[in-house]
Amino acid sequence: MRKALGITIFFLALALTLAACGGGGPHSGNINGTWAATLTNTDGSTAYTFTTSFTQSTGSTLTITNFTFNSAGPCFASQPTSQTGSFTLGGDFSGNVNGSFAMTISTLFPGPINNVLTLQGTVSGGAISGTWTLTGNTGCSGNGTFIIRSAVEPQ
Repeated sequence: MRKALGITIFFLALALTLAACGGGGPHSGNINGTWAATLTNTDGSTAYTFTTSFTQSTGSTLTITNFTFNSAGPCFASQPTSQTGSFTLGGDFSGNVNGSFAMTISTLFPGPINNVLTLQGTVSGGAISGTWTLTGNTGCSGNGTFIIRSAVEPQ
């Protein structure tokens, strides 16, 4: 009887310890990889598309590499950009991953005004979705929704 109680307490303590590690647990690598994004205007037309690679770094910091606009429009055409992001992970022991996502893409103009594209959303069901806003130079403003899905790299 005491042995069974001891085993039960051990597994309960183990479960509580693992549950407390939500941000860096076994699901933290699920956002790592290549992703393809489609940003849609409020009228349903495509505003921007891009591909990139995400790697979750320490804490909620997201490392963004291999960023490429596939359709950049005049606000980002042939302009160097910087990308920053964050990802806060949640989930359960059944492999259901979710969390909050943020990403900022900014031109690197030498002048005082840059074009800044901000994405805010959630991760759920293997996709990232939410809303975007664009601010910046004349003609470079807008908003809408986005979806980012895992992209399969060519073999």
